[in-house]
Amino acid sequence: MRGTILEATREHKITAILRGIDNDRVCHVIDALYDGGIRLLEVTFNQKSATKHVDTACAIRYAKEKYQGRMYVGAGTVMSVDDLLAAHEAGAEFILSPNVNFDVIKKAVELDVCAIPGAMTPSEIASSYEAGAELVKLFPAGNLGLSYCKAVMAPINHIPMIAVGGVDDKNLGDFLKAGFVGAGIGSNLTNKTMIQNQDYEGIRKLAQRYMEASVR
Repeated sequence: MRGTILEATREHKITAILRGIDNDRVCHVIDALYDGGIRLLEVTFNQKSATKHVDTACAIRYAKEKYQGRMYVGAGTVMSVDDLLAAHEAGAEFILSPNVNFDVIKKAVELDVCAIPGAMTPSEIASSYEAGAELVKLFPAGNLGLSYCKAVMAPINHIPMIAVGGVDDKNLGDFLKAGFVGAGIGSNLTNKTMIQNQDYEGIRKLAQRYMEASVR
């Protein structure tokens, strides 16, 4: 799977982040995202939940089984090797983390799972990449600001990065033009109000809008 996720990110740009969605609605949201054009999906672990491994695994398996070969599915907020193993068993093709954990990166490489750690500084970014991360998530990109991102990326532009945190349909194009190979979009795309109202058509249209914004 290493190599595949990088190429898929270059092609499809947007990774939709599913976080904190009730089990009885998550499948409907996944379907709406797919119908809107999303082809990269991150299902996060809720680190406070005692059932995090079960809940995340169920959503990953659903997407993998329904969209075989048509959607790349990974796990998010992977902060331990145990999280990684649970994600891998469920079929996750990639993992994202909010931090840099070299044990997780090393194990992901062994399992042929694409590791995408979260980093903020040039040292974190470079050391993660050298340890085997295929992409690095610059986080939180939106809060740090585009000028910071450009300054950091300039001397290490050989490292593929995605922007996560504070990216929306209005600034997405700016981040992509700055050199990011893609972006992770959470609540701006998986809108909690729409989900609470079971407005899955609204989610589909929102996904479509983001996909259109990614190619402008």
